[in-house]
Amino acid sequence: MKQLFEIGGVFAYLSLLTVGGGMAAFPELKDLTVNIHHWLTFPELIHYYSLGQLAPGPNMMMVASVGAHVAGLGGAAVALVAFILPTGLLTFAVGRLWVRLEHWPWRPAIQRGLGSVAVGLVLAGAIILGRGALVSPFYVALAAVVFALLMLTKVNPAWPIVASGLLGIALYLV
Repeated sequence: MKQLFEIGGVFAYLSLLTVGGGMAAFPELKDLTVNIHHWLTFPELIHYYSLGQLAPGPNMMMVASVGAHVAGLGGAAVALVAFILPTGLLTFAVGRLWVRLEHWPWRPAIQRGLGSVAVGLVLAGAIILGRGALVSPFYVALAAVVFALLMLTKVNPAWPIVASGLLGIALYLV
């Protein structure tokens, strides 16, 4: 039971850090689940995050997988509710307030500031994820090719994801 409360506390806290998306919370997710609670190893966390990216729907639904890894079905349910509920309630409240403050002179400055914060948080998450995922020259090259492909073409991101997964399976079987 204590573990379910810990899961709820961790994911409710992380829920409030997702300004700009799930990647914004990744550094703290890593610190809490790997370094502090020791629920996962860093490679396991990267695998769960990668599966979340591949699965349809919001990528941070992967928190249910982390909760299940730690405490079974109850852990999955607690992690998911704790991750969705605080941000959902906060978004609802701020959204109602934001409409009321439509002509407030500070509103554009707040929006620009939050945009910058979101970019910084996402970049920090990408760097942390990269440190754990880019562990050999092959993976660095693969990341560079996928990045270039996505930046220079209009290819659907699902194709490089599927191709990279198939390449990983092929290399594993060899």
